[in-house]
Amino acid sequence: MKRTNANQSGNNEPGLTAFKSSCLASCRKILARIAAAREMIFNESRQTLKMHEHLLRLALNEAEAVAWQTMYPHLVFPALATEKVQAVVAWDKLQSLRRLRVRLGSPARPMTGVF
Repeated sequence: MKRTNANQSGNNEPGLTAFKSSCLASCRKILARIAAAREMIFNESRQTLKMHEHLLRLALNEAEAVAWQTMYPHLVFPALATEKVQAVVAWDKLQSLRRLRVRLGSPARPMTGVF
């Protein structure tokens, strides 16, 4: 006598398929929201960081990686990405100031407490 398991008989297939479809749709929505936020932040910040577009991309990658470690990556990503981009902008301004000081011949003051 051969026993069949309820999962093997196909009785739960429609429910399981619906669950899989629901999960897939949810994941696609989250991915789309993160992609849209990423694109918007990138486009807004691109003009500010013309010369450092690669740093902008790295900051967004890092923000996304950290966001995916949370329960709600689509909610965490925009704020975290904005914070990371602001840090890159601040770094770029600091570097510009240092380059200007070097060109003008003034001694560079040690920057304490920065990064």
